[in-house]
Amino acid sequence: MQRIYEPENLMEGELLQGMLASEGIEAHLVGRDLVGGSGELPIFGLLGLAVDNDQAQYARELITAYNAALPLSGDEPESFLGTLVC
Repeated sequence: MQRIYEPENLMEGELLQGMLASEGIEAHLVGRDLVGGSGELPIFGLLGLAVDNDQAQYARELITAYNAALPLSGDEPESFLGTLVC
């Protein structure tokens, strides 16, 4: 097992764990149970994604591609009916 990434928060960790699972990579979210102790524990380094050694490189590539992705243009509505947009 290799720790390949440190997510910023639990939500990002679970999102990436699900993304890796959809690609056939079993990832473990290390430190999930420690998040409840924040305030008493150090803020950085609690969470980590760990995968098998033979899948580590591919998992890193997928996470790098995810972090480099940009939103698709054209998905924004031209107006928001009934909503004041500031």
